[in-house]
Amino acid sequence: MNGRARTANTLPIGVGLVLLALALPGALAADVPQQQAEAAKKPKAAVAPQVTPEEASQAPESPVEMSPEAKQLPETPTEKKGSFKPPPDYGAYDTSEELAVYTGKHLNDTVNPPVDVGLGLYDRGAYAPRPIFFGEKNPTYFHFMAYGDMRTAVADNDTGVKFANGKTFQSQVATRLNLDLDLNLTPTERIHAFMRPLDQNMMFTRYDIDGGVKDKFFQEFNSKLLTLFFEGDLGNMLGGILGRPSKFDLPIAGGLIPIFTQNGIWIQDTFRGFSFAVTAKNSKALDISNFDVTFFTALDGATSPAFNGHGSAKIYGLAGFADLLKSYLEAGYGYVEADDKDLSYHNVTAAFTTRIEGTVSNSVRLIANFGQKAAVKTANGLLVLVENSLITSRPLTLVPYLNLFAGFDSPQSLARALDAGGPLGNTGINFQTDGLTGFPALDAAGHDSYGGALGVEYLFELQRQIVFEGAAVERMRNNPLGAQYAFGASYQQPINNAWIVRVDGMRGWIEKLRDIYGVRLELRRKF
Repeated sequence: MNGRARTANTLPIGVGLVLLALALPGALAADVPQQQAEAAKKPKAAVAPQVTPEEASQAPESPVEMSPEAKQLPETPTEKKGSFKPPPDYGAYDTSEELAVYTGKHLNDTVNPPVDVGLGLYDRGAYAPRPIFFGEKNPTYFHFMAYGDMRTAVADNDTGVKFANGKTFQSQVATRLNLDLDLNLTPTERIHAFMRPLDQNMMFTRYDIDGGVKDKFFQEFNSKLLTLFFEGDLGNMLGGILGRPSKFDLPIAGGLIPIFTQNGIWIQDTFRGFSFAVTAKNSKALDISNFDVTFFTALDGATSPAFNGHGSAKIYGLAGFADLLKSYLEAGYGYVEADDKDLSYHNVTAAFTTRIEGTVSNSVRLIANFGQKAAVKTANGLLVLVENSLITSRPLTLVPYLNLFAGFDSPQSLARALDAGGPLGNTGINFQTDGLTGFPALDAAGHDSYGGALGVEYLFELQRQIVFEGAAVERMRNNPLGAQYAFGASYQQPINNAWIVRVDGMRGWIEKLRDIYGVRLELRRKF
């Protein structure tokens, strides 16, 4: 046997495959008549009749099956005008704009706090693992900042009230420092303080130029903390202690706390107490997409004309808001327990904000006081505020407005700091003082009076603001105070990211008293 391999003869196999390929189609064709015969014996399936388009349009429609949660519209959207907005216009594709998403970024020119210790407000980059003093699920986020603003104004004001030398005007330069001290402990817990070191007892560091006081400097200084409180989330704190993710949110605050509700109309004050809130809830049955309720207690330090000069008072109350019916609802209740029991009373508020036919933005606010037993009631009656602004073609920048009010008897805000002005402060600029130079204003208490403000605000391209306004206060019943009228204007503009300049002027006509006027120029430095 040699070493070569044998090769098989493949010719017979190839001939067989060719013969098989030629015979197979014939065999299959022979079975076709037999299959047709068997198929003919089976019953034929019904054939759907041909329907013309005219007959189809007259045929009854079969019911549409849908899930029980779905709601069928009474008419198709295409039949209702305005059901669909025009499709978006994306414009021509621009490669440079697409690349700018990645290559066109830059740091904004911002104001950095003068004191910024810890992780920092504008830090960049990744952080090292944080300490877990308060639990693994509530890591430490230490950060301390001091920030705020300084306001300096030069003014010439005439309030109509005579000084000792018989003059009614005062020109001066005054300054005010608002200083916030913020210590972050974790992402949800912090200790916050606020102070105004350049004023005390509503008197500011100033230089009186001429008028009631001439050529005299007053240095007002104090180190008093106006607020000092702790705030955090109880759910997050318990999650850190127990070592598991938080299952609920419950914001809390305690100490010398500030409370500001309804743009400062119902409450604008600071007092010793505590508060907690139930947040971010909803109700499908009531068509409420979101609502919050805050419960608060003032144990000491609350301020109100209702009990000033008669000791202090405790306040127990709640305030909440809800997004519902395509509108916005605010409500609150507070019980004021004064040292003089006859001055204790109930305070209730409600406010509803909506849009009318897409043309007018309207808010109606009510503050009602009742329950005092004193012979002379200091908190009694009802205050009605109606705020209206016209929705123009430039709704964010051009805002004509008409705000009205009516006060019956002597209604009060629940709590109001002495330098916060009256509850009519948001009715118009002619009801606002400046909290610095004693800028004159119309009577903002709303006691046995009615009136309003008509004006227009223009924000240009959101880089400056100008306001023109006329306002009036009329008296009702036996109110001995006379009618008041005023015209005012205000202009402010940022100089850069830190400085703002503002100019205000007003002229008022007061029945039975001297007319009033004021003009002021203010520079504000943010830091």
